[in-house]
Amino acid sequence: MNSHAKPLPVQAPFWTPGVLVLTAFMAAGGAFIVARFMGGLQAVTNLDQTCPWGIWIGIDVATGVALAAGGFTTAALAYIFGRRRYEPVVRPALFTAMLGYTMVPIALMIDIGRSWAIWHPIIYWQGNSVLFEVAMCVVIYTHVLYLEFIPIVIERFKGRVNLPGALKAMNGIAERFLGLADRTLGKVMWVFVIGGVVLSCMHQSGLGSLMLIAPSKLHPLWYTPILPLLFLTSAIAVGFPMVIFEYTLASSSIPLEDETQLMASLGRLTVVLLGIPLALKLGDMAVRGTYVHLFDGTSQSNAFLVELLLVGVLPWLMLLSPQVRQSRRWLFVAVCFVIGGVVLNRLNVFLVGYRPPHAQVSYFPSIGEMAVTAGLIAALMFLYRLLVTHLPILSPRRTRTPREVIS
Repeated sequence: MNSHAKPLPVQAPFWTPGVLVLTAFMAAGGAFIVARFMGGLQAVTNLDQTCPWGIWIGIDVATGVALAAGGFTTAALAYIFGRRRYEPVVRPALFTAMLGYTMVPIALMIDIGRSWAIWHPIIYWQGNSVLFEVAMCVVIYTHVLYLEFIPIVIERFKGRVNLPGALKAMNGIAERFLGLADRTLGKVMWVFVIGGVVLSCMHQSGLGSLMLIAPSKLHPLWYTPILPLLFLTSAIAVGFPMVIFEYTLASSSIPLEDETQLMASLGRLTVVLLGIPLALKLGDMAVRGTYVHLFDGTSQSNAFLVELLLVGVLPWLMLLSPQVRQSRRWLFVAVCFVIGGVVLNRLNVFLVGYRPPHAQVSYFPSIGEMAVTAGLIAALMFLYRLLVTHLPILSPRRTRTPREVIS
């Protein structure tokens, strides 16, 4: 990694107005979470027997897992394909993925009726279940992300462990553990990098496989035998846009090293990666003849058109332009469209396109569901800001020496 990109803890005030706003969203979401566990799902949601899932699955799980794909895509690019110039973005991408995957089991505990049984897939195996495959891949990959995060902790605390009070006796043990981890992890980290990429590909496609068992409930515009492939390729396509999105937001409030050229290069790679799911989707419609539903005028066909054109074709065309990729503002706009397209796709598949045959009313999320979702997103952003303040994750802009400025 270049010296200019050395990660350091961010030296910036933590309790900013933005962090206070996040705290307010977290408090509101926490209040509804307490109400959910005290009164059950019916107390805070609009779910029923015919609409068994809502935005807690569509956003907090399906969308959250897809948007955390930046971790495995950047790791694969830098370490498997040998593009070492992208190393400066790997650490924050893996960190964001770790936070995202941490939120998934928390969201599931809130969403499932018997939250105390969430650990059952680890013990009671069912090899014929897609849900089992997704659950186990997410569990294992989350642990892999934490293992990949340990070097950051080592870099920050090795040789500087100073526990207070009665914990002071543990200083030596902690130092020996950090030393052992430092000596061993570097030799085997490649195993976890490759394993993380494989696991991610498995459960990203597995989420699409969930809907293959509902051919009579999912609208033809979204139901297709290649749905797992579409989920996988769209998750890969949104990986680099998420890295660009996170860097742009972080650098707007924290003085970071200028990685404009690196972001432009990721935008150029996104053109190829985004073109793959678009080509697959258009080809699938042509082969299966589902294009006849495009102009039905229903809410479902309209939602599909928005997903396909406004947040699919449009950002792809934008990213084709070198001027857009070199512009910080327009590149951010383009990746926002890409991210919005994946979010809309997951919501369309799990909510808009899904129509149980015996549903009496259409599902719409309650205030409690929206508050919990907003609270979880706020918690993720809060933890991001907290940890980058204390750990070497981002690369703050350093003061140039006179010789560097002249050169």
